[in-house]
Amino acid sequence: MRTHDIVIVGAGSGNAVVDERFSHLDVAIVDEGPFGGTCLNRGCIPSKMLVHTADTAEGVREAGRFGVDAALHGVRWADVRDRVFGRVDREAAEGEEDRRRSPYVHVYKGQARFTADRTLLVETGDGTVTIRGEQVVLAAGSRPAVPAPVAESGLPFETSDTVMRLDSPPRRLAVLGGGYIAAEIAHVFHAAGSSVTVIEQEDTLLADQDEDVAAAYTEIAADRYEVRTGAALTRVEGTPGRLRLVLDEGTTVAADTLLVAVGRTPNSDRIRAGRAGIALHDDGRVVVDGCQRTTAPGVFALGDVCSPYPLKHVANREAEVVAHNLLHADDPVRAGHEAVPAAVFTRPQIARVGRTERECREEGLDYAVAVRRFADTGYGWALEDTTGFCKVLADRGTGLLLGAHILGPQAATLIQPLVVAMSMGIGAAALARTPYWIHPAPTEAVSNALLDLDLGSSGR
Repeated sequence: MRTHDIVIVGAGSGNAVVDERFSHLDVAIVDEGPFGGTCLNRGCIPSKMLVHTADTAEGVREAGRFGVDAALHGVRWADVRDRVFGRVDREAAEGEEDRRRSPYVHVYKGQARFTADRTLLVETGDGTVTIRGEQVVLAAGSRPAVPAPVAESGLPFETSDTVMRLDSPPRRLAVLGGGYIAAEIAHVFHAAGSSVTVIEQEDTLLADQDEDVAAAYTEIAADRYEVRTGAALTRVEGTPGRLRLVLDEGTTVAADTLLVAVGRTPNSDRIRAGRAGIALHDDGRVVVDGCQRTTAPGVFALGDVCSPYPLKHVANREAEVVAHNLLHADDPVRAGHEAVPAAVFTRPQIARVGRTERECREEGLDYAVAVRRFADTGYGWALEDTTGFCKVLADRGTGLLLGAHILGPQAATLIQPLVVAMSMGIGAAALARTPYWIHPAPTEAVSNALLDLDLGSSGR
């Protein structure tokens, strides 16, 4: 058994923990997959590269609205895929090679699982090796969840891990799930020419979004795809390439390809975290405190394996906190998770931060709400936008923002001033009236929504 000062399980955001501050230590990084983790290899980066291509294709199709005569002659899917993954695969390989050249990092390529406190068995291509860390960091991520009717059918299916590398767009793609992954992948393949059917057991798509956003997006999606809401899958029948999805409402969906996008499962079971005395939440996430420490002494966790926010920017922030706390046990810092933003890169984009209106109601808060449409702004006229809006929620007593939700072009960028305000304790009125807001620009939908809030004298 070899003992290291630090053992990191996972080469995604876990790899970001280690820099030159650790050069005096003996560090091990263990991962069975390519370096860069889910985000780089099969998640947010390749999906956004594909989404940009989809946006470009849809922009050509919609050019006539602006008096521009243009025709889309096709999407060269193989070229698009190879451009995306040629870059991604190169980055992953270079990241691993950089670590292998490091004089203070040892790379173990294989699946790791705990056998005892801070002790792991690693199954490599050359056999098994047992390693121990004086300190251990769990950054093992998560994987796509697969519901029983799909797993038990014995028929082929895709997940976000595999679907982006297909050789060609499906002719008929069935998407099981109505969350952010489903929304983005449906957009990509619809733009590439696939006929798409989305199946979601909730009454709307993107049901965890604010109710107004979810309703608006569901209506937009229904204009592009076949949308089956309020329907659950009971079984999958047929043969490879000729699938038949049977729904609980008695209807069926025919498809040649099935994408399963119903959520993700933390990989705590694969690393057998319980054997190391690491407590888990009911959903399998590793329990951590504000400093990212687990219940097992000397063991930290970060990212999807523990976080309620399965977002790369959250994992990266947690990696910064873990790095500090590994080196400064006597002066730990905390990972704040207030005002965490998130975005869905579909068409149109969706972004959010803070509470939804439903959460404000359920918490019994005294809140004000305002909505400003893109169509009511000068730049909205330029965009010929008819669906986008910014919705803000603020506490009537303090004037502080409680939540913000944007559906429309560049929503992921437009949300940022609201994230800053919530993070810094800047009131809605001060945010609207103190800085200049460029006219005409999409940000006017944000500033005007803030001005529309009825906060009363105490909130101004």
